[in-house]
This record gives sequence, structure tokens and C-alpha cells, in this order.
Amino acid sequence: MDGFTHMNEQGRAKMVDISAKEASVRTAVAKSSLLVNQTIFENIQAGTMKKGDVLAVAQVAGIMAAKNTSQWIPMCHPLSLSGVDLAFDWSEEENGYRLHAAATVKTNGSTGVEMEALTSVSAAMLTVYDMCKAVDKGMVIGQTYLEEKTGGKSGDYTRGES
Repeated sequence: MDGFTHMNEQGRAKMVDISAKEASVRTAVAKSSLLVNQTIFENIQAGTMKKGDVLAVAQVAGIMAAKNTSQWIPMCHPLSLSGVDLAFDWSEEENGYRLHAAATVKTNGSTGVEMEALTSVSAAMLTVYDMCKAVDKGMVIGQTYLEEKTGGKSGDYTRGES
């Protein structure tokens, strides 16, 4: 099984041993979005959704998801996170309003936090969907992707740069 980092000699999945890797400060920013109708947009902005403050709950859901990523994604290591932050903003589109979310996750450790950032924005968007689905089940979660990461053996990455 040469060349496969997450497989043992029997060809079965394993968690990679990172004990020899040097700890460093690592960050990751992931983004996602959710397309909603005007009613949902107005209710979120006014704070009148029946389930409560949608963005506050989504913020907490995103933080909790980042902290628990290793419980969701089998090969992820449990990490001690230094910080998790989510930012939200809106854009108007031809067919509705798009809620944008960006999660920034940081650690000082032996492995990166890309999966934690991706899990964070995914959980945030799923939470908004859950809190608004009584108004409209036709919402669409948009592309979810890694925007940038810093630190670690592979170095820095910024989406769109070669």
C-alpha cells in the first residue's frame, strides 16, 4: 500500500501518526453561502424568525462544529483550537438574497485546521436552513470551499493562486 498515507499494511483505513510533526501556528478560512427568498432575508434582518436569532444560533453552531470536527470526519485528529470566528454578510441577487459565511479557525499544533473551517461554515449554513425551512424549503446551500490556509509543511494556500 505504498503511497497511501491513510491506509495500513493490510489496506485498511488508519489515522496518520502526526507525533513527529513540528507544531506551528495554522489558520484556515472556509466559505459557504445560502440563497434565500425575500421573506426569509427580511425576517433574519429584523430578528423576527420564529425560532429566534438565526445568525446568533448559526454562529454558535459553526463554533461547536469546528470544535467537534474529529467526531464527524473519521480521519481528522482531535485538535485544541486557539480560535474560531464566523462572519456573515449579504448580497442581493436576481433570484433572492445570498447569505455569505466565512469561518476562520486557528490552532498551534501538528496538523492543519482546513477541515474544521469547512465543517464550521457547513454547520452554520445547515443551521440557517433548519431555522428558516418553515418559511421556505427551497433555499439552496451554495458552494463550500477553502479560501486560504497558512502554516504547516505544505505551506500557505490561497484559492485562485497557483
